Amino acid sequence: MSAQVQQSGQWSSRARSGAAAAAETVQADAGAASGPLAGLVVLDLSRALAGPHAAMMLGDLGARVIKVEAEGTGDDTRGWGPPFVGPADDPQATYFLSCNRNKESVCLDLKTDAGSNTLERLIARADVLVENFRTGVMDRLGFSTGRLHELNPRLIVLSITGFGHDGPEGGRAGYDQIAQGEAGLMSMTGSGPDDPQRVGVPIGDLLSGIYGAYGVLAALHRRESTGRGEVVRTSLLAALVGVHAFQGTRATVAGEVPRAQGNHHPSIAPYGLFACQGGSVQISVGSETLWRRFCDAFGLDAAATGMATNAERVGNREETIRVVERAFAGYAPEPLLARLAEAGIPAGRVRSLDEVYAWDQVASQGLLVDVEHPVLGPITLPGSPLRFFQTAGEGEVETTRRRHDSPPTLDQHAASVMAWLDSTEAC
Repeated sequence: MSAQVQQSGQWSSRARSGAAAAAETVQADAGAASGPLAGLVVLDLSRALAGPHAAMMLGDLGARVIKVEAEGTGDDTRGWGPPFVGPADDPQATYFLSCNRNKESVCLDLKTDAGSNTLERLIARADVLVENFRTGVMDRLGFSTGRLHELNPRLIVLSITGFGHDGPEGGRAGYDQIAQGEAGLMSMTGSGPDDPQRVGVPIGDLLSGIYGAYGVLAALHRRESTGRGEVVRTSLLAALVGVHAFQGTRATVAGEVPRAQGNHHPSIAPYGLFACQGGSVQISVGSETLWRRFCDAFGLDAAATGMATNAERVGNREETIRVVERAFAGYAPEPLLARLAEAGIPAGRVRSLDEVYAWDQVASQGLLVDVEHPVLGPITLPGSPLRFFQTAGEGEVETTRRRHDSPPTLDQHAASVMAWLDSTEAC
């Protein structure tokens, strides 16, 4: 599979490096095609992003994912655009394409006996069910957790909500930007305390999907010893609070309230985005050794008043920024990055997404996958962030799933899924 880059609005193939091609040659094809979750069946009843992202992660790992969609309209994200691509009479939303690779699509009306009966048959054969309805919806449809486990005692159920399934506000609808605000993330993001900003992707949805998939894997492991399924619950609120990291303990332990302060780290200096001639670069001077190395490279006094320790530099942040930017003023970005690399200072630039997807390093990590879409033909999607390797003598063989399926068209797999159900029941 060749990586692809976008040039002049069109995707064109780019050959992988010799090392990547050699690794693909020795790769164990069966393992590469299947992935570590091969043989597991996931029912994806979710829509929008949090649940679909979790189910896609399981599909990337080799599970068979059957996406159950509403008749006629399907997943909400099929209509989320622009941008849409493809023919005018069958436009495809790029939003839907982002979170539904490696899935099969079946349409069911769960308010009818026929739809409910088919879902029961699917549940009986599934290992995992993913849903992100508001609390109580599954019960009203006749599929409470008790009923699910009557149908299949080994079923792992992943339930993702906006603010939790219980508690005083457990019934609130979950929308990412609202959750980013309510969970405090926006108060720490932006140019300053009076400029709260959302993260540039629906990070609450994505993180709750990631945490959800992580919980599913833990539950599958426990099922090996207990023989029983269980319910895994998370929420956008929980996921966002779960990544507060040092900002959380800054509040709970130190009693400080973190506020947005732009592109500079609250606890390390200099660490952030700095202007230079005709642009900017990012640096991370995360230790006193690096600080001395940095000062030597740019003719600065590492022991200057107010600059000798990280605590002093954080306390004198504005002056630290001025000192660094004066040192950078005579450098354009590329020569400056070269100088920083020579000095051993971690540094980088801010890339646009077209630059990211054209970057050789991204391709080398398997972060682009080529698929054949029923309507669009060959397209390239961002790929899974995980890779797997097995030892082979003195080296390693990559066993990452390499063949991927495109996001499905609506109800594309109805016939094949029904045939599978009929054949497994006959056995």
